Amino acid sequence: MYDGELLNASIENEAGAVVAALNGHTWGGCCEVLNLWVHEDLRGAGVGSALMQAAEQEAVGRGCDQIVLWTHSFQAPKFYEKLGFQRVAPIPEYPIGHESISYIKHLT
Repeated sequence: MYDGELLNASIENEAGAVVAALNGHTWGGCCEVLNLWVHEDLRGAGVGSALMQAAEQEAVGRGCDQIVLWTHSFQAPKFYEKLGFQRVAPIPEYPIGHESISYIKHLT
């Protein structure tokens, strides 16, 4: 359970199909992005960056000072680093052969 508010954003194509989405929550002056998904045909086109920017703006509007998230070494760590996120801590071998990585971005 979260004592804050859910954070959801999505982008649809002309046909109304969701082609990118982000979800998370805000509470205690923090924003946590839980999931970010972009259709493979749109990766590298700035769609994920636009969703993350929208999440940052919403987080600031809700009084958050930071955004945190987790990703895996086989997913998008360089994407988040390019957006200004700082690596906090890796968990090696989660899952086996990879690592889980926590990130933070200070908004103030």
